[in-house]
Formats: sequence, C-alpha cells, structure tokens
Amino acid sequence: MFSIHVERTINQPIEKVFAILSDHANYAQFKAIEQSNLLVKGSDEPNGLGAVREIISGGSNLHEEIVAYEPPYKLGYKVVKSKPLPYDHQLGEITLKGEGGKTHVTWRSKGHITIFLLGSLYFDKQIQSVGSRAFGSILKQIDSMA
Repeated sequence: MFSIHVERTINQPIEKVFAILSDHANYAQFKAIEQSNLLVKGSDEPNGLGAVREIISGGSNLHEEIVAYEPPYKLGYKVVKSKPLPYDHQLGEITLKGEGGKTHVTWRSKGHITIFLLGSLYFDKQIQSVGSRAFGSILKQIDSMA
C-alpha cells in the first residue's frame, strides 16, 4: 500500500489556494503535471462534486472524481481510472486551514497498485516516493505565485 502525506504552510490566503487547487483544467501549470483536463463538470460547480479530471504525469494517466468539495476547506478525490498501472485508490484528500493570511495545506493519498506479488510492493513504493515529491512541488509552486 502507498501512503502519501505532505503538509506545507503557504503564504497565500486560503481562498486563493483552494481556487488554484480546485481548478482541474489548469493543473498543467505545475511542473509535475504534463497535461490536465476537466472531463466531466461537477453537479453544481464545474470543478465541484462529481467533476472528473484527467491528470497526465510521468507516463501515467489518471482520472480522478471529486468526491468532496467544501470551499475553501476540503477537496476530496478518488482515482476511478488509471493507466498503465491499476490503482485501488482509497483516499485522496486536500484539507486547508487559514492561519492569519496564510494557509496550512495537508495533502493525503492512500491506495494500492493492484499487480500481484513483488510488483505491487515495488510500484507502491515508487508511487509513494514520486507522489510525495510531486505534491510537495505543487504546493511549493503555489507558495511562490504572486
């Protein structure tokens, strides 16, 4: 099983940080992401509950459905389709807390690559390592935005 947990305090107001993190079609602005698309609009807001985003990064193609949308405090998602590795995604959650004009972000993702035997252990470790770096890089980039 992979478990990614990244925390960072960003020198930006909570509303701005949430707006950036929930703008699915613009994730390609981050260094870790090659391409991003909003495939299905959410039920009440384009990036809201029920939205499906496509993230292409490092040879992986993930479709993530938004399962929690509570602006500006929480964004939850679940990988519903993945290539080339099959995901059993159990948790994808970004929580934000305002702290005097700054925002403390906690980004967690848990799951399992469903390839039998030693392959799953190897891939889970790789996903955990690469995912932690990618999430950290995205939050660092948001911190440097004007």
